[in-house]
Amino acid sequence: MFTETFPYHVMNDAAVCSSYGMRVQRAIDAVTADGKEKDIVRKRLAVGRRSLAKGIIAGAVASVVLTGCGGGQASDSQPTAAAVDPNSGDRATGNVTMCGHADASGVNGGTAAAFSEQNPDVQAEYVEIGATTDQSRTQQVQRLEAESTECDVFLMDVTWVSEFATQNWLLDQSAVVEGLKDEAIPSTLETAFYEGKYWATPFYTNASLIYYAPDKVAKPETWQQLYSEASKGADTGFVYQGQQYEGLTVNFLELLYSAGGSVLDDDGNVTIDSAETREVLDFMATGIENGAAPRAVLTFDENATRIAYETGEYGYQRNWPHVYRLLNETPLADEFAVAPLPSWEGSGEASGVLGGWNMAISAYSENPEAAVALINFATSPDWQKRVAADYSQAPMNEAAYDDTEVLEAMPFAQELRQSVEAAKPRPTSPVYPQISQAIYDNVYSVISGETGSEAAVQKMVEEIEAAQETF
Repeated sequence: MFTETFPYHVMNDAAVCSSYGMRVQRAIDAVTADGKEKDIVRKRLAVGRRSLAKGIIAGAVASVVLTGCGGGQASDSQPTAAAVDPNSGDRATGNVTMCGHADASGVNGGTAAAFSEQNPDVQAEYVEIGATTDQSRTQQVQRLEAESTECDVFLMDVTWVSEFATQNWLLDQSAVVEGLKDEAIPSTLETAFYEGKYWATPFYTNASLIYYAPDKVAKPETWQQLYSEASKGADTGFVYQGQQYEGLTVNFLELLYSAGGSVLDDDGNVTIDSAETREVLDFMATGIENGAAPRAVLTFDENATRIAYETGEYGYQRNWPHVYRLLNETPLADEFAVAPLPSWEGSGEASGVLGGWNMAISAYSENPEAAVALINFATSPDWQKRVAADYSQAPMNEAAYDDTEVLEAMPFAQELRQSVEAAKPRPTSPVYPQISQAIYDNVYSVISGETGSEAAVQKMVEEIEAAQETF
């Protein structure tokens, strides 16, 4: 039997898919002479279908198996990569390279430069690979598939950890994280945890806030109150990210988590088919129908939301902490306030969704000791203060939020900490991108008026379960 292995993300990532083209062709040529079957394979690969693993080449002598190429293990196996010694950084020498997304705030390059200055035996460099988050992920995947030694540390979005760990692409950092537990905000550590181990260390985190005009609307205490206030007048509305993308998933989860709902349980079972999900979907749809949120939010991402709010025509916006600085550069500088996300009426609890970036050590690093040294520096209490005061990023270190210098640079630090502490991670799964798409596609269909909440919930369940079956 001829067996070819392909990681699951190849089937849904055109950029990575291209690097597998010749392997796909060889597999096809080796197992079938039937042109019809070849066409089926090509077409399904082109549109990103993962059903290839279930036997596209029916009756042929081929077996296409969804497994992790970064170690060749079966998809239902636990990660088995080696663990790092948290003290190994003390004896580090040489060079260390951290790779990640475009460094708009300068915090990533600044961290590498400051580390190098304080550690003359080790020289660190930050290398941008990909202008956007998605591009950076694609570039990281390509390097890891090739077992490249170029990058010792990858700066990873918090949703990638389970996917990368399952492929055995990351070293186990459990011992490193254990040493930070007394200093870190607990919710940030959850983003690096998968299958009983920590596969990365949180560097800086993120949670959204509500910006509001106190001369028009009240400080939001519950989502119901916010929407009620927003519907009162022509310039009191609420703007958020309602475009059909990851941002809508996060906006929806903020309400769902606050209402007591969930997407997956701790065992990975789908739990989104719930009364809470239906209630939140109907609530969001009604908010657009009655004008509390303008229909224009269906086209808004974070930047469009910010620009809309800056016109002065709205009362509330949901956005990330970096908007604070930008708003202070507009005529609204003295006309807005900041609040943590509100709770769901009756639940008494608010719950955001964690963003941020984690530092993961490549399983193919030739200098893991220097990687550990860089991570220890980046997460130290002294540098975490600089992360906030100098770069306006949300530190993972809890004490930094009380620092005088941080409070001067970030007057909303206490509200931000409250949001981070109450926030939860997005669903932990190696197929998170497909789960997110199942959510935002169906949430959009409800809030845009295309379908009702009942049909949307059933479709979400079907699509999430189908995604899970591919891994």
